[in-house]
Amino acid sequence: MGSVLLVLGSCTSLQVGAALAVHLFALGGSTGTTLLRLGLAALVLLLVVRPRVRGWSGLQWRAALALGLSLGAMNGFFYAALSRIDLGTAVTVEFLGPLTLSALTSRRLRDLLWVALALGGVVVLGLTGEHHGGSLDPLGVTFALLAGACWAAYIVTGARVGRVTPGHGGLAIATAVGALALLPFGASGALQAVTSPNGLWLALGTAVLASVVPYSLELAALRRLPQRTFGILLSLEPVIASLAGWVLLRQSMTALGGLGVVLVVAASAGATATAGGGPREAARRSARKGTDEPLEHLTTSGG
Repeated sequence: MGSVLLVLGSCTSLQVGAALAVHLFALGGSTGTTLLRLGLAALVLLLVVRPRVRGWSGLQWRAALALGLSLGAMNGFFYAALSRIDLGTAVTVEFLGPLTLSALTSRRLRDLLWVALALGGVVVLGLTGEHHGGSLDPLGVTFALLAGACWAAYIVTGARVGRVTPGHGGLAIATAVGALALLPFGASGALQAVTSPNGLWLALGTAVLASVVPYSLELAALRRLPQRTFGILLSLEPVIASLAGWVLLRQSMTALGGLGVVLVVAASAGATATAGGGPREAARRSARKGTDEPLEHLTTSGG
């Protein structure tokens, strides 16, 4: 239950931060906003965590670098999508990334059934989430799909960082790497935003709510949950995004969209209820296979 609350808290904080970021687009553009989000988040994490990297191995540095590049690309593509389509719709399309990862890494039929149910809810939300009355912006959808692919990569690399680096040091370094990767593309927009009235405070709020809090909670959850279960639980993301868009950005929500919410919540609840007992189930699998594979590895890897 604690892991579920971590994911729920992450999703809520992330979408409130995304709603704040929409107001920054007019000041610094989507790329400048992304750079501010990750750059300020990296500063906060580095100051608070103070990662001890002198003794890091090559494996730990490679893991943090891979997570950082995934973070930078995921956020860059997502904010580019958000500048063209609604928050709920963008997250719904983006969610196809972790949903596909859950399907590919699962070997149990019931997991695939929960994935199928979540996919149905995602499709309904995607079809009803846009409030402009016309067809979805194709470039916005493309950006959201690319963000989804990077989201799947983030889950895999985040689980690896959680295994090989202690505390939140790996996350702090990875966030800094993501910001540095975006620096050539968003520096001018970021500078324009922070020199605008209230722009710096708005950017700091976005960084904390959309990066520091959710990524810290997700890293903790990834240490406790299999990747497939984590990916299915993230189906709550489109639901919370639709609610945040409705409440904070006045983006519409239809009755059919409500059906999509119900389907996604049912899939998340079902995935949680049948997750399988965590370490005890892993121990039983290990005993049946006659292996001595560490429980920590079994409980953080998919399949």
